Amino acid sequence: MYPKVEYEMTEEDLKDLLAACKPVPCMMIGGITPASPQENANRAWRELGAKMGFDWQTVQPIPGKGTRFFTAVPLETIESRKERLEREAEEKRLARIADLSIEIGKLQAELDNLKGLSKCET
Repeated sequence: MYPKVEYEMTEEDLKDLLAACKPVPCMMIGGITPASPQENANRAWRELGAKMGFDWQTVQPIPGKGTRFFTAVPLETIESRKERLEREAEEKRLARIADLSIEIGKLQAELDNLKGLSKCET
């Protein structure tokens, strides 16, 4: 996983987030209700994450700092995504080689054992 980075939102961003969390008065007409405060807050964090370049689902407050400060995991750049995918593919390839080597070793031992038994029988 990527390390978290410290961010500071603007006062305007904080006001938008707080406003999104407020309950929305509504009248249910036709069984349709507006978005909940949680849905609105999630949308506001998602938009802020896109604007500032972080994964909105990884946001954590920083104790002891103001409400505008938080940590989050930055979004991947195209280059870092490519590097990660290449690294993961290589790790998967090496793991498969190791698995196959173990399997081949077991099968070779079984074959050698069978060959040894057939020599004793004749």
